[in-house]
Amino acid sequence: MKALQVTSIAEQVAAHLRDEILRGSLSGSIPGSKALATELGVNHKTVNAAVVQLEKEGILIPQGTGKPRRVVFPENSQPPALRVGILPFAQADSQIHYIVSLQHKLIEEGHNCTMMSTSLIDLNMDPKRVARLVKKTDADAWIVVAGSREVLEWFSKQSFPTFAMFGNLGDIPLPRARPEKGAAVVESTNRLIGLGHKRIVCLIRKENLTPGPRPILKKFLQQLEDNGIPSGRYNLPVWENTPEGLQQCLESLFQHTPPTALLIDEASIYYIVQQFLGKRGIMTPRDISLICYAPDPTFLWCNPKVSHIDYASSPWVRRAVEWSRNIAHGRDDRQQELTNCKFIEGGTIGPAPANP
Repeated sequence: MKALQVTSIAEQVAAHLRDEILRGSLSGSIPGSKALATELGVNHKTVNAAVVQLEKEGILIPQGTGKPRRVVFPENSQPPALRVGILPFAQADSQIHYIVSLQHKLIEEGHNCTMMSTSLIDLNMDPKRVARLVKKTDADAWIVVAGSREVLEWFSKQSFPTFAMFGNLGDIPLPRARPEKGAAVVESTNRLIGLGHKRIVCLIRKENLTPGPRPILKKFLQQLEDNGIPSGRYNLPVWENTPEGLQQCLESLFQHTPPTALLIDEASIYYIVQQFLGKRGIMTPRDISLICYAPDPTFLWCNPKVSHIDYASSPWVRRAVEWSRNIAHGRDDRQQELTNCKFIEGGTIGPAPANP
């Protein structure tokens, strides 16, 4: 007869937590000892003993006093599926090719992927409203697209892992992937200045201007100053994040001293601007030069071809999938992926008009 295995309450709790981790019910980090003791109906000292046992096994990693222990999935074991929430910048992001690719690859990895129907724009980039959305969503990890600094700061303080795709991250300690546009912004601005343009305006959403302009926008303003062109609010107008707000901004720009060149941050906004100009008989590049700060597959079909900043999105997708794989294994992954960009000159820029 096989010997009877008598285990202590602490060993039973350790076995229970180990099983929950292997099933994927516990991932990322575990609750504190007091919360676990209440949930399991045992003394918190018993929970502490069980946790110490799992630390010795390498399944739990302490992160310092007052911080939750991190779950590390055992090597050579199939990691649990993560519930990954994707919080888009705008509702249209769900149709962007690299976001669609990211969703498919996360699903191929075995994760459950949920694209939020409510975007950061819908939430007005309000951390409190974001917190309410996150609280009512069943997700183990989040991918945030183009979050503001305030929103990303909030995510960085939470116990669950977060990946920032673009966004005003600065020195916030989150893993991220984004294009490094600085050199291409300088090159495109200098090209316009070389063509005689002095009234150059950059249309960019206001989230990128608070609490101050992003580094690439500072480079844009610095290039103007270095070439003897005074810079100010005219070059970076603030407009409300609504179709009406954008139309009002454009009406104001072209009312008295219209720009001779527009730098536009997003492809969707580029086409809205193009429609606005067309209705007023303003021709590109005869009357105004246009450059988009982002690529779009349709640009190759335009005549003239759109001048834009180009970059590959596949490294971001690869990095986000790698991050999810590491998180599923319980690894602390904060690596950043920056991709190079290049300025592609098309037929939408030309000499500044003689009498603008």
